[in-house]
Amino acid sequence: MVKAAKQAARTSVWLEGKARRGRGGGQPSGLDRDRITEVTVRLLDAEGLDKFSMRRLATELNVTAMSVYWYVDTKDDLLELALDAAFGELGLPDPQTAGEDWREQLRALATSYRALLVRHPWLSPLAGRYLNIGPNSLVFSRTVQRVVRRTGLPDHRITSAISAVFQFVYGYGTIEGHFFGRVADAGMTADEYFQHSMSKVTEAPETAEVIEESKNLMAARGGDTVAEMLDRDFTFALDLLIAGIEAMVERG
Repeated sequence: MVKAAKQAARTSVWLEGKARRGRGGGQPSGLDRDRITEVTVRLLDAEGLDKFSMRRLATELNVTAMSVYWYVDTKDDLLELALDAAFGELGLPDPQTAGEDWREQLRALATSYRALLVRHPWLSPLAGRYLNIGPNSLVFSRTVQRVVRRTGLPDHRITSAISAVFQFVYGYGTIEGHFFGRVADAGMTADEYFQHSMSKVTEAPETAEVIEESKNLMAARGGDTVAEMLDRDFTFALDLLIAGIEAMVERG
């Protein structure tokens, strides 16, 4: 009961100056907050969120676990730092640049975010767990907001449009990241895994009928590789969302 209350009371490493000051005083030499965060991201990429621990991080840094705790109070604090470090990888357009089309800027933001989610599969569960108020995350959110403001939508529709686009990207990138995780675990290429899976489901009576009904849709979609199919679906879905924004603006 007490533990649940403490978890509920937790806010963010970015509040109360924790992300800047750490514990302070007497920190072990050879370490700093940036180095610890960098190695955390690398471990999360290599081994996944489930296997990550402060002890594993300390081993990678060649220090004791207590040494890491000089810089962060909890594992949650460190994961928040890693989450925001990943958001720092996003290439962001300048919404104030004269003559830039908001549609292309929105496509660039969505595409960059999708790639980030696929590159770091651990990011999506953490983005849903924490407040996302680190400096890099806030810059991303502000840029998205400024781009969508340029669409011509009224203020009371801005957040809805952002949700439509970026919750779609979040879901698409998360599922894509899971897919490539399964591919890696199977020791296959994405195309080999896809062909193997399709051959298996067409052999099973429970799934063969559904797959047969979908064959013409799969063929019409086009794409010789999994990457091409994923890109085509993502691009067209994003175009639909942008067309929806344009239609709502015209409707007034």
